[in-house]
Amino acid sequence: MTQSAAWQVLLEQNAPELMKVVSASRECVLPDGALSLKSTKTLMSMLCDALLGHDGGVTTIANRARAAGATEEEIAETVGVAFLFGGMPALVTGANAFKR
Repeated sequence: MTQSAAWQVLLEQNAPELMKVVSASRECVLPDGALSLKSTKTLMSMLCDALLGHDGGVTTIANRARAAGATEEEIAETVGVAFLFGGMPALVTGANAFKR
């Protein structure tokens, strides 16, 4: 299991009922289904963080994808998709995927 992010800890401590809703949503959406968690959902999460400008999230999620078995080529292609749809800002943020 992955370590809780700072925002998750803060919600758990200060808004536990909201954290239950968030956790239930994540448990519903993220498990393997028609889309696998490793090769699709984790990389899609990284893509979204790149588009939204969350540089630390890109790094964290890229490393989570690597740990789940994603290849460097998959990560690089995901950064390319972020660039295609989000332009230079998404590319600059997406480059954080190559931090370890």
